[in-house]
Amino acid sequence: MSDNNTLQPSPGQTTLFAESALRTIGLEQAAIAELTIRIDATFVQACQILMDCSSRVVLLGMGKSGHIANKIAATLASTGTPAFFVHPGEASHGDMGMITPSDVVLALSYSGTTSEIVTLLPMLKRLGSPLIAMTGAPNSILAKASDVHLNVQVSTEACPLNLAPTSSTTASLVMGDALAIALLEAKGFSAKDFAFSHPGGALGRKLLLKVSDIMHSGKALPKVSQDTRFADALMEMTQKGMGMTAVVNTKGQLAGIYTDGDLRRSLDHSQDLRECHISTLMTRDPVKAHADMLAAQALKLMEQHKINALIVCDEKDQPVGAINMHDLLKAGVI
Repeated sequence: MSDNNTLQPSPGQTTLFAESALRTIGLEQAAIAELTIRIDATFVQACQILMDCSSRVVLLGMGKSGHIANKIAATLASTGTPAFFVHPGEASHGDMGMITPSDVVLALSYSGTTSEIVTLLPMLKRLGSPLIAMTGAPNSILAKASDVHLNVQVSTEACPLNLAPTSSTTASLVMGDALAIALLEAKGFSAKDFAFSHPGGALGRKLLLKVSDIMHSGKALPKVSQDTRFADALMEMTQKGMGMTAVVNTKGQLAGIYTDGDLRRSLDHSQDLRECHISTLMTRDPVKAHADMLAAQALKLMEQHKINALIVCDEKDQPVGAINMHDLLKAGVI
């Protein structure tokens, strides 16, 4: 069995690791800073081409640039600009059919000479798709063939050998983010729009899920009339399992609510609970929700009033559902 102490870095190694990390971060920060002077008329032109695109943005890239291109495609797609990634190698073997004349092509190659992409240039020209190139070589084949060239050249890679794509891929990723966010703001893309692109995420649940989607309704709604005796109201609460019941008047409108909290307070009453009507024990004018309310709004109401459940009423003030904290927790709103 190995000694755990052998797994611990020596003080010298610790210093070396930390110094290396700080140097890497510093070099990549410098690479990002270099981009600021390149947000010029060319960048604006690229944004306008993407903004005017009536179809999709097709990202191309090989190797590390391919990974960055894939990420940029995902960022564009999730922020209101339809986009997808096509592998240049596969494009030469059938996937060119995925690109149409109405698409915009955004090709990433730091050298600007990646053979798999250069091979596609004649086909892209014949197709007529606008081509935006993102390279670190303004005089490269890809840069010269493009309609717009975005320069992401860096002074040095973070790799001490100046070989592994590090600072250059960071610069490309940041330039891609700059494009995506510029388009997002220009299109007026909202948090609600973002939620539609992320229905499975926490934000999607908060911005899309309505009270009507998760409330207990129909026979599952605990509801009694004002003249219901305490024991029967308690039975309704027990059967429906929500820890509360709506109390309605003769018109079927909400008159009050009776909860587990009210039950504890009722035990302090001197009167005989067996003979009481629920109307004498209920909480009048309770906080209400409506079916079209966002579930997140219902949660905020509960938190503001320090309550655990809400009755959902229609426009006639008649109960149509009920919701509690457990429902919100189960739906992932909390």
